[in-house]
Amino acid sequence: MLVAGFPAGLFQTNCYVVAPAAGEECVVIDPGQDAEAELDELIREHRLRPVAVLLTHGHIDHMWSVVPVCGARGIPAWIHPADRELLSDPGKGWSEPTGRLFGGLEFSEPDDLRELSDGATLELAGLELTVEHRPGHTRGSVTFRTPHEDTQILFAGDLLFAGSIGRSDLPGGDYPTILRSLAKTMTLPDDTTVLPGHGPQTTIGRERATNPFVREVAPHEGPTRGM
Repeated sequence: MLVAGFPAGLFQTNCYVVAPAAGEECVVIDPGQDAEAELDELIREHRLRPVAVLLTHGHIDHMWSVVPVCGARGIPAWIHPADRELLSDPGKGWSEPTGRLFGGLEFSEPDDLRELSDGATLELAGLELTVEHRPGHTRGSVTFRTPHEDTQILFAGDLLFAGSIGRSDLPGGDYPTILRSLAKTMTLPDDTTVLPGHGPQTTIGRERATNPFVREVAPHEGPTRGM
C-alpha cells in the first residue's frame, strides 16, 4: 500500500493520498487549505488517479479544498451526514471570534456528495477502508481504517494525536463523547499506525502507554471520569 501526505495551509492539516501502489487509483483524505498544488504534485510523482475524496469531519481546515479537488477530476466526496452542513456553512463549526476570520469566504458542497455510515466498508481504488463514527470533536467525526489482515493503518482525523486528542470545546464537540470514542479506538492492536489530522504519526501502543488522555479511558469500558 502507498500512503503519502503533506501538511496543508496555515492550519498544517495533514492531507493524505492512499493507493494500492504507485501508478494506480487512489483516494484523497482531508484536502485542507490551499492543498491543490501540492496534491497535484504528489499525484504526478506517484502517477496516481484519484477516484474520491474522504473527509474525517467537516471543519474548514480539513475540507477547504474539497470542491476544487473534486471538481477538477469529476469525483465524489464522502462525509458523515452529521457534518454535512459544515461544507456550505463552515462557521457553524467554530467559535464566533474564529468564525469572523472567515468572513466573506463562500463555500459549497461538491457536486457529487455521498454520506458515510458507521461500520461501512468503502471499496474504492482497489482499497477497503472501514468507516467508524467517532464523534466528540464534531458530531460527524469519523476514522478510516485498513483491513485486519495487514498491519492496520488508522486515519484518525482530529480524534487522536501523538500525545493528545482533538479539542472538544467548539460547536458540536463534547468532551465525554470524545473520550467514549477514544475508548473504542483503544481496542485496536498496539501496532496499528495512527495517521492523525495534525502532527506526526504514532501508534496505538505508544498512545496507550504515554498519552495522558488515553489514561482517562478503559479500553473496553469507556471513560472512567470526566475532566
